[in-house]
Amino acid sequence: MTRTQRQSDSGEDHQEKSSGKGTPSAVQSVDRAVSVLEILARLGEAGVTEIADELDVHKSTAFRLLGVLENRGLVAQAKDRGKYYLGAGVLRLAGAAAVRLDISQEGVPICRELADELGETVNIAVLDDDAAVNIMQARGTASVTAQNWLGRRTPLHATSSGKVLLAHMTPTLREGFLARTLPRFTDRTITGAVTLRAELEAVVGEGYGVTVEELELGLAAVAAPVRAHDGKVIAAISVSGPVYRLNTDRLPELTKRTVAAGAELSRRMGYGF
Repeated sequence: MTRTQRQSDSGEDHQEKSSGKGTPSAVQSVDRAVSVLEILARLGEAGVTEIADELDVHKSTAFRLLGVLENRGLVAQAKDRGKYYLGAGVLRLAGAAAVRLDISQEGVPICRELADELGETVNIAVLDDDAAVNIMQARGTASVTAQNWLGRRTPLHATSSGKVLLAHMTPTLREGFLARTLPRFTDRTITGAVTLRAELEAVVGEGYGVTVEELELGLAAVAAPVRAHDGKVIAAISVSGPVYRLNTDRLPELTKRTVAAGAELSRRMGYGF
């Protein structure tokens, strides 16, 4: 690389620092950071000079990228050799992605069977920061079914899946969530910390969560936990539909089948072995 090229690259560094999110230079930085991870995956380990040459950038740029990735735990440095390698953060991300893929794949037959049997919509949701995101859905056979929830992030305190996931958070995370001002979606949404805490204790004790018109008027749902091999709750499986079908007379049946489906999916994820 020529001096002019390196100076130009250094100028880009300054521009990247002063640019906002979404600008071309910010996107370029993201692209370079991903390239660093790919280089380390291919080479096993590499020094700053080697990475700079691979990227065709100045060493200062490579050093800064490595610093950001190291702070995030995505790369680590062997202090005795000055080489960088992929960090444990990559394994954490890969593990989370693998779990989602496994749940989606293993959950397909269970969700379809449950949806066909009950005629209602069945979803599998996982925790996504402070929300539940639906990663698998099977539509029921009933003439009027719940809307498409696939890919949607839904509030933890106002959905059956969300309550299950929230109830099984670590106490610190759960209490941090309960300390927030929670949005109200209907007049039945539980927003008070004391009431919601009691509701979550019931979810843990009874093994399922229920919502009736807490997110949307006319919508009811029941959800059960899905556990990994170590017993940790990693997802929730839910059945949802209109309140006139998911009424008090039918809820015991729906709850029993949903809990059974959650147990079966947990078994497929290695729980109980």
